[in-house]
Amino acid sequence: MNKRTNTVLAIAVAAALTLGATGCSGNKRSTGGKNGKNPATANVGAVIGGTPKKGGTLTVLSHQDFTHLDPARNWTMSDMEFGTRLLYRTLVTYKAAPGAEGGDLVPDLATDLGTPSDGARTWTFHLKKGVKYEDGTPVRAQDVKYNVERSFSPDLYGGADYAARYLKGAEGYKGPANGEHLDSIKTPDDHTIVFELRKPFAEFANATVMPTFAPVPKSKDTGPKYDSRPFSSGPYKIDTYQRNKKLILVRNPHWDPRTDAVRKAYPDKLVMTMGLRPNQVDDRMIASQGADSSAVPWYALRPESGVKVLPKADVRKRLLAESTNCTDMVQMHTGRAPFNDVKVRQAVQYALDKEVVVNSSGGPAFNEASSAYMPATLFDGKQPDTLKIPATGDVDKAKELLKQAGKPGGFTTKMTVSNGDKGRAEAIQQALGKAGIKVTIETVDPAAFYTTIGDTTNRTDMVYTGWCPDYPSGSTFLPFVFDGRHIKEKGNTGNHSLFRDKATNKRMDEIANMTDPVKAGRAWQQLDGTILAKAPAVPVLVRRWPLVVGTNIAGAYGQTSFGGQLDYASVGLKDPSKSEG
Repeated sequence: MNKRTNTVLAIAVAAALTLGATGCSGNKRSTGGKNGKNPATANVGAVIGGTPKKGGTLTVLSHQDFTHLDPARNWTMSDMEFGTRLLYRTLVTYKAAPGAEGGDLVPDLATDLGTPSDGARTWTFHLKKGVKYEDGTPVRAQDVKYNVERSFSPDLYGGADYAARYLKGAEGYKGPANGEHLDSIKTPDDHTIVFELRKPFAEFANATVMPTFAPVPKSKDTGPKYDSRPFSSGPYKIDTYQRNKKLILVRNPHWDPRTDAVRKAYPDKLVMTMGLRPNQVDDRMIASQGADSSAVPWYALRPESGVKVLPKADVRKRLLAESTNCTDMVQMHTGRAPFNDVKVRQAVQYALDKEVVVNSSGGPAFNEASSAYMPATLFDGKQPDTLKIPATGDVDKAKELLKQAGKPGGFTTKMTVSNGDKGRAEAIQQALGKAGIKVTIETVDPAAFYTTIGDTTNRTDMVYTGWCPDYPSGSTFLPFVFDGRHIKEKGNTGNHSLFRDKATNKRMDEIANMTDPVKAGRAWQQLDGTILAKAPAVPVLVRRWPLVVGTNIAGAYGQTSFGGQLDYASVGLKDPSKSEG
């Protein structure tokens, strides 16, 4: 679409959403507007459909497969929400509630949120009794230890690396395949697990929300094949899984709700149909006919479908639009020419017209331009604008910087994007082209996207991706995106600019050692601006996650801690008899 068409769509979307926003509650973790409230959003912090009834089949419509379901590798928002709410449990999780309450930590496998000692260098968790796997065997502390250890395996790349960053003696560890284990994880009995850290980490309980801290019995480990058949400790187990086609979940008969205060497990079955066209998913959800009335979408509503939803009050009342709390970025390979020159990277900062990209994504109702790396929730509700670059960019300044870098005529480069971000990529391509930066776009299937850009040897020099804080702390954002000491040749995550800067790393270590969380928070905010001036990446926008659910869906809300994704812990059906069995 050209800019004019996108602008018209944005105006239509914003106007329709504003009309439909009456009575919707604000969300303090939302990044839209002051005090967390945005008048141009619908059903923020709301629950659609009332309380579900038990039974029936919940259908999930998707255009793609999962990136990973193996808990050692699962580290994308949508996959984590699905896996940790349905298939496996972690030491600690988030409360099942809409709005700000969804950010509250609650015990899951553990009896509490952990006990720190030795100045937060040691953390002890006690596991609940009576938690069982799908075959009726008990979940043991040793199984949690084993999954943490297997997350270090070179062939199981892609997962959260909090364990690698914080566990004592983890340097160089390659997993348990050869009988080697981490002495810093102790299991004195089946219901106690102790983690010894190499430095104080007061936020360690938050990290144990990650799928890395789910249990995997050694006897069930199938290496990379485990991705297709995780062994369930949650309310559902995998019945069948055909990659890129269909996933069917049925009840785990040994899941005991008395041990689980989070998951409601209303449906008897979940059927995820994959391989659909994105526009097909949108149209089916809007129409909500037959079995689709008991369906939910896996991915967000496409911006171009907004005009089919927003003018219709009956459809709009089925629309959720929580903030993802994640920042989209253009990340540049700082280890290769021409992006090893800071002036070239700054030229990209100035050339990028964020307004065009926002409009290509559905306009200000579905997105907000970013002026910092960390989302507004980590800046007390409003991102700073330290560089003072206009949202529409400054092409003349970009050309001046390119001239100073010895590239007065610009240059050519390639950018890898997920298929779903092609429209945003074309808007970026258009903006950078005005400054003489000619970008060729390479699209990748979403299920293979992170594997592709995580191959640091063979990837393109630019990638369009994003980052979400795992919990409300700068420690879960800047170190993962810009600490050069954790870059991997394959399976690289977060630092896709391959930014290696000693001063930045030193400051990160200093902040991590601060014991005052308020002082540390301010320090992370200041460091954000310092890194931004070095321009390893350009923050572009923060999205909302618009979802239209079926007319027979109940208990639906966006889970703020999982990027606005539907919370599968609480969703179900109004009338189970209307669903397909």
